[in-house]
Amino acid sequence: MTEIDAFEKISNTYYFLTAAEKKVADYVIIHQRDTQYMSISELAEACGVAEATISRFTKRLNYKGYNAFKLAVANSIAGRSSSMGNPLSGEVRAEDSVSDMCQKLFAAELDAMEQTLGLLRPEAVTAAGDLLEQADKVLCMGQGGSMVMAQEAAHLFSTAFGKYFAICDSHMQTISAAQMGPGDVILYISYSGATRDLLEISQLARGRGAKVILVTRFPKSPGAALADVVLQCGTNESPLQMGSVAARVAIIFVLDVLFSEVCRRDLEGCRSRRRQVADALAEKHV
Repeated sequence: MTEIDAFEKISNTYYFLTAAEKKVADYVIIHQRDTQYMSISELAEACGVAEATISRFTKRLNYKGYNAFKLAVANSIAGRSSSMGNPLSGEVRAEDSVSDMCQKLFAAELDAMEQTLGLLRPEAVTAAGDLLEQADKVLCMGQGGSMVMAQEAAHLFSTAFGKYFAICDSHMQTISAAQMGPGDVILYISYSGATRDLLEISQLARGRGAKVILVTRFPKSPGAALADVVLQCGTNESPLQMGSVAARVAIIFVLDVLFSEVCRRDLEGCRSRRRQVADALAEKHV
């Protein structure tokens, strides 16, 4: 059975919507492409309504939730035009040459870093650096592709400091968070800032007196509301572009900035520890 176009659903349901829901419908119809990139809080703010109104609107259209609605919007856009809703980063098309493809991907990833540079707040970087510098233990966490980025963070920081650990399994994350103390920090990576695991872990850690640093695209997300420090990364990613390299480049840039901020506070000590690690790793090479 063919799925009904999301915008057709809106049109068919429009006159049954409340006044507030019609404001959402009007915005979505006019800003179709933008909607697929927006968090629920961003759409609510753009429409001038409460987040609860967005939730009611999506359920009235028979979607399980906001993410299901965004995916339907992205699929509807992709079905209407091959130039919109492209599942590939950089709007790569089948007819592109390899050279064109490389140029588009380079531009998309460079744009991701430029956006992130404009979004990073110096005071947030300083505050995050303070927490990491003073921490007894730092647990790096995420879910799915974001967990890969959390592992990257743990690896990067471990080349200079011995208190960073990646916790991959969701049950182990809960166990670890339950045993944290006031001197501990969670460095959580979540592009959406709106996963159940993030909210559960953050609440648990804060209840134990630990601090939470969140790297996310959406500073007004539910997860951001629970974090002590929020570091915002750039680049838009539609539901069809899950785990795009451009988004990962933006996150890695944030991690590199944060690592450099912590290291520069003790350059000599950092150099010495990295030299020790390099000497130890040298034995691994033939």
